[in-house]
Amino acid sequence: MSMNKRDVVLNRFARWGASAASMAAVGMLLTACSPSAKAPSFQGVDVTGAEYAKDFQLPDQDGKVRTMKDFAGKVVVVFFGYTQCPDVCPTTLSELAEVKRSLGEDGKRLQGVFVTVDPERDTPEVLKAYMTNFDPTFVGLIGTPEQTAAVAKDFKIYYKKVDGKTPTSYTMDHSAGSYIYDTKGRLRVYHRYGSGAQALQSDVKALLAE
Repeated sequence: MSMNKRDVVLNRFARWGASAASMAAVGMLLTACSPSAKAPSFQGVDVTGAEYAKDFQLPDQDGKVRTMKDFAGKVVVVFFGYTQCPDVCPTTLSELAEVKRSLGEDGKRLQGVFVTVDPERDTPEVLKAYMTNFDPTFVGLIGTPEQTAAVAKDFKIYYKKVDGKTPTSYTMDHSAGSYIYDTKGRLRVYHRYGSGAQALQSDVKALLAE
């Protein structure tokens, strides 16, 4: 190969190398700008895009019908339970209240929503007093037995009445987990019971920062 031909070949390789490098740089830039690169890494189960548990329509402890739209601009944590629950429910609500306090001013942008699976005993008055024990801004929702069954089905919640020694001393078996929604009302994270306040705080902060 003559010197001229050799130079031509080298120049072609040089131009190809520069082009490849440019393309790689552009690819890296596009990757960095893609939504997946910005997506937060959650401590709970990432359920972004789920086709269930999109909304609810139930009266609160004051008789006002609530939907997810009522809490636009806030991160919403929804939990199903009942006021006479001995451990799971008070623990979950206590952790949620702890997270709200730890956020300081941002705590105003965190909304707790408790849906009772025991509308027989959880009257509006009982539910209101129960919510106040944890945080006065938490909302308790109570529907008819039919409404409760419908929303529980939509949220894939299991619950069952377990008879006690007397007709009023029964307990309720129920799913123990929290659904977390972003400020646009989209379901994003599911937290299993026992995940702890720190994990919940981390995911709430990530959603508030979006």
